Amino acid sequence: MSPLAHLGRAVLAALTSIGRVMIYAVTALSHIFRPPYYPREVFNAFVQIGWLSLPVVGLTALFTGGALALQIYSGGARFNAEAVVPQIVAIGMVRELGPVMAGLMIAARVTSSIAAEIATMKVTEQIDALVTLSTHPMKYLTAPRLLAGLITVPILVGVGDVIGVAGGYFVATQSLGFNPAAYLKNTVDFLETLDVVSSLVKGCVFGGIATVMGCYYGMQSGRGAQGVGQATKSSVEAAAVLILAANFLITGAFFSV
Repeated sequence: MSPLAHLGRAVLAALTSIGRVMIYAVTALSHIFRPPYYPREVFNAFVQIGWLSLPVVGLTALFTGGALALQIYSGGARFNAEAVVPQIVAIGMVRELGPVMAGLMIAARVTSSIAAEIATMKVTEQIDALVTLSTHPMKYLTAPRLLAGLITVPILVGVGDVIGVAGGYFVATQSLGFNPAAYLKNTVDFLETLDVVSSLVKGCVFGGIATVMGCYYGMQSGRGAQGVGQATKSSVEAAAVLILAANFLITGAFFSV
């Protein structure tokens, strides 16, 4: 029975962790709508999560869109279907690659930064100082970052979608011989409102996951430099896995037959 006991303990530990994260996320979300508010922290979170993430998200989307156009053209040439490049690039970037790549970039850049910052604050007892000053750590540290993630990441996803489609457009028109006007017309005619809505919804969910994971693991950090490193690593791993899982579930909800 020893192997079953180990398996049972692992399953119970995983379920306990999931429950704690869910409670933490719901609590953080409730603090967004309750005073007091900290406008300066919210502004800083918007800058760090949104504005400063734009270059890496934009470059990632640009090269992904260009590579996708090359791959679709190369694969389509085997079946004399090169003409589908605009349609496949558009749906691939807007439905899947744009949101997922943006979410993973946010997890790599923002989640790790948040976890390291909050974990360092815990190690240096700055969070204890906030409590001493009657400042709720959840409201001061988590709520502004969660709000910024819920608002800015969908915007980043939308910008990334446009840049990714533009990357495919430039590669197709400059290297693959596509007519620019026909390419744009096929792109616009093929995309539907549901595609764009699903992309923005994914961005909102991914932003919430990335910020909550960073704050949660930062708050749960152990003492010392090793604890900070472990919290940072665990936050990025959890955020990346949850983003991919959420992407699957949202895609199924929007586009299941």
